[in-house]
Amino acid sequence: MLVSRRKLVEGFFSVINDGLVAIDDFIWGVPLMVLILFGGILLTVRLRAVQFRQLPRALRYMVKNEKGGAGEVSSFGALCTALSATIGTGNIVGVATAIVAGGPGALFWMWLAALFGMATKFSEGLLAVKYRRVDKKTGHVLGGPFYYIERGMGMRWRWLAKVFAFFGMCVGLFGIGTFTQVNSISSAITGFFDPEKNATVSILGMDYSIFTVIGSLLLALLVGLVVIGGLKRIAKVSERVIPAMVVLYVGFSLVLIFTNLDKVPGAFAVIFQSAFGLQAAAGGMLGAIIVAMQKGIARGIFSNEAGLGSAPIAAAAAQTKEPVRQGLVSMTGTFLDTIVVCSMTGLALVMTGAYQIPGLEGAAVTTAAFQAGLPFLPPEVVSFVLMACLVLFGFTTILGWDYYGERCLEYFSNGNMKTVKVYRWLYIFCVFIGPYMTVAAVWTIADIFNGLMALPNMIALIALSGVVVKETKDYFERLKAAGDEDAMEPHLPGDNWDIPPIDPLNAPDSDTAGARA
Repeated sequence: MLVSRRKLVEGFFSVINDGLVAIDDFIWGVPLMVLILFGGILLTVRLRAVQFRQLPRALRYMVKNEKGGAGEVSSFGALCTALSATIGTGNIVGVATAIVAGGPGALFWMWLAALFGMATKFSEGLLAVKYRRVDKKTGHVLGGPFYYIERGMGMRWRWLAKVFAFFGMCVGLFGIGTFTQVNSISSAITGFFDPEKNATVSILGMDYSIFTVIGSLLLALLVGLVVIGGLKRIAKVSERVIPAMVVLYVGFSLVLIFTNLDKVPGAFAVIFQSAFGLQAAAGGMLGAIIVAMQKGIARGIFSNEAGLGSAPIAAAAAQTKEPVRQGLVSMTGTFLDTIVVCSMTGLALVMTGAYQIPGLEGAAVTTAAFQAGLPFLPPEVVSFVLMACLVLFGFTTILGWDYYGERCLEYFSNGNMKTVKVYRWLYIFCVFIGPYMTVAAVWTIADIFNGLMALPNMIALIALSGVVVKETKDYFERLKAAGDEDAMEPHLPGDNWDIPPIDPLNAPDSDTAGARA
């Protein structure tokens, strides 16, 4: 009886997973990938490769808070809030799933998408500050794609802003924010404390390790204690945890790379060959390239969120007078996330060949890679360090995405804070149930909602690219004339602090909205 019930449950999940994969393949088809890459390339060209020319300045701004800026949190705090949602399990588990499914070439497409994505993230941060405002009822600084769609493109496009806000809530509840993070955290904890799953309990006909159950309870409790405190508590936790966890993981990865330097050239060769289908059998080259592109770009966006539209929600709350300055700070998030952290994971997987081990998935692939690449360390030590990194990465991502989801709902519900409070409790509930979903289904759901969220945001970024170019040119001209950023005249083109929330029944037309913004 128990066996038949288990087969029934497994069959049910298999059917659901097949349906989700079909939807995922449709959404993440060639058109969306082309749109995201085209947007990044367009912005790179129009901004004259600002992500390369101004990267040193951006890295300085990242750690130097602006004096006298208006906002809810410091510029660094806003970046850490964005990074808390950005640097997560995608950097450890997402890279592994991309390379397992798309081959080592997926890492190349991650890099390419990230390099162009830095221009995208710059534009998102700039527009978020330019078109932000304060809701007088709640005191919250509000900004992000819904406001630069509404105020930049005009009120006739408010429906597109609502679409973005709706899918933003879904990504938080069912995608990046909860299921993927908690599922990966619980897998890592169970893999370390109970790899053979000797201590199990039966839930709905499926067996789960007792450590999975305990982990989900503790995680839901900790998340609840932080998210109920709002943005400032999330930012405060993120400012302390983010730098420490990045240093720990990058340092651990560098030890692996430097102790296996002889394998680095071969790893890069495999990555580039795989990216262009050179390792595929005759006739399968095009298919191999498309799969590598799909997995690399999808997982890259999952990881660094460039083009997704989430990071500008945090950027809008930064204490800054300059939209361009915050845009520069925002783009460092993509650089740190993909070019630095994801590269560490990807190189470890390719150098050790762990992605080719049959039967492994998710965090287990990355753990196997580090154990193989660091044979002088006990496997238990390697597993523990990776588990700790994964828990911290996932925990901070859960916190950041709660904030994003709340701001999306606040916009979608026209500032109804009762629904926001309900959302918080639903969010905590989703954190609790995340470990009991299959790995494949969790990541597929996340990809689907990511794509649906990215679509309206990319449309807005392309439509407002002229505004981004104008603001950027003006900023650097004023900076050159002043000689120093501290001597620049304050520039607040979009700090609409005195503008009350727009009444949709008496909304201005698109020309008026653009003028007010």
